[in-house]
Amino acid sequence: MITKRIIPCLDVRNGRVVKGVNFEGLADVSSPVELASYYSKNGADELVFYDITASAEGRKLFSDILTETAGKVFIPLTVGGGINTLSDFDRVLKCGADKVSVNSGAIRNPNLIDEAAKLYGSQCVVLSADVKRVDGVFRVFAKGGRENTGMEAIEWIRSGVERGAGEIVLNSIDTDGVKGGFDLEMLQKVCDVVSVPVIASGGAGKIEDFITLFQTLPKVDAGLAASIFHFGEVSISELKRAMQAHGIPARI
Repeated sequence: MITKRIIPCLDVRNGRVVKGVNFEGLADVSSPVELASYYSKNGADELVFYDITASAEGRKLFSDILTETAGKVFIPLTVGGGINTLSDFDRVLKCGADKVSVNSGAIRNPNLIDEAAKLYGSQCVVLSADVKRVDGVFRVFAKGGRENTGMEAIEWIRSGVERGAGEIVLNSIDTDGVKGGFDLEMLQKVCDVVSVPVIASGGAGKIEDFITLFQTLPKVDAGLAASIFHFGEVSISELKRAMQAHGIPARI
């Protein structure tokens, strides 16, 4: 089993980190610059920065707060929100991102995945999918989980990898913020159809949820969470020690 990554997620709105439940009811948490610096020094393997309202508001990602955040981070940084063109990729990478996450922009123009992978390499292109069950079918949602695209999620993700996405972040809207555990069924479906790294997002509430995730689905490469880390419910060092105690490789 390869080393599993633990990734805190900074959902940023108006320059502040926020967190809600099922993508709704967002509450202020902290400064992204302060949180990023803290996580970089305290055992996070990577960091994800999402400008969560950029797509819904039809604007570009805030580059000033991103540049300041990136300057405090010494671990890989993935950035998303309002990524619609190759120039958006270029701007975000120049602000200090290591990888760029596309979601709504790729839904509108799937060729963006192909073009970015050819220009920057697949390792730089992360396909983020916000997925929710609708009448028993996994559907892709756009604009920060606000808009049902009607697209079947597993096929969309498979096609995104074929186009050149080098990593998948699977965000389960059904389990987001609920803290009842990761969406193992949804993750299994994705792992069955792709060979690139899959990052599980949505549902972590305690250390045992990560243990269950990696033991049940060894093909999942990383666990992503927000509120349990932001509010100090779980420390990354404690989580990694527990992972190692259960035979799950982790970078201490």
